[in-house]
Amino acid sequence: MTRCSSVLESSVTDMNVSERIIERLRELHVPYKANDNIAGYLEAGELDALQEEVEFHVRALLHSLVIDVDHNTEGTARRVARMYVREVFKGRYQVRPVMTDFPNVRQLDELYTVGPITVRSMCSHHLAPVSGQAWIGVIPGERVIGLSKFNRLTDWVMSRPQIQEEAVVQLADEIEQVMHPKGLAVMIRATHMCLATRGVCDHETTMTTSVMRGVLLDDHAAREEFLSIAHAQGF
Repeated sequence: MTRCSSVLESSVTDMNVSERIIERLRELHVPYKANDNIAGYLEAGELDALQEEVEFHVRALLHSLVIDVDHNTEGTARRVARMYVREVFKGRYQVRPVMTDFPNVRQLDELYTVGPITVRSMCSHHLAPVSGQAWIGVIPGERVIGLSKFNRLTDWVMSRPQIQEEAVVQLADEIEQVMHPKGLAVMIRATHMCLATRGVCDHETTMTTSVMRGVLLDDHAAREEFLSIAHAQGF
């Protein structure tokens, strides 16, 4: 048995926080699919422990790929674990950003559009990067939110293993829950590295998904106004 194998086997018994979390979620009948948020079900210290467990398994992955630890890969497992838990998948493990809202005092009912908003995500099929931009159109109801909140909410929803078709719906659902607009449009255009770096290796193809709700679904003129503005902003 190699030294690396011995270290991996001796460490595994201490790395069981994921099983504790999964058992808790199952007892509560809480889903934990790739794009679900489970922040409300994590106990103090568990996220740090989960990061350590992921680090252990990344070391095992490198070992299985017959990649030695040298000057290039020293610390790689630690960096990858932190990247997944604290950055690219943070939307699973962090609570929703605080969404301060304000009364629509003057009862504004005109369309406003926010974009392009940077989109960074991971394909849940291959864990390959997804990058692109989002545009959001709103006809407000009784409440409005600050401009930066659209960016924060987009980042939170997209920072999970996703398929784009579901992500655009999740983002629309979150915006509706926060501000209950009269009309809402969300469009995402993105490039998928699972298409660009494997399989057909096509670097030019993008995917566009959209959701239209309320006035922006029912009123053709309002929908065309949003599409025209998004086009002018680079869509």
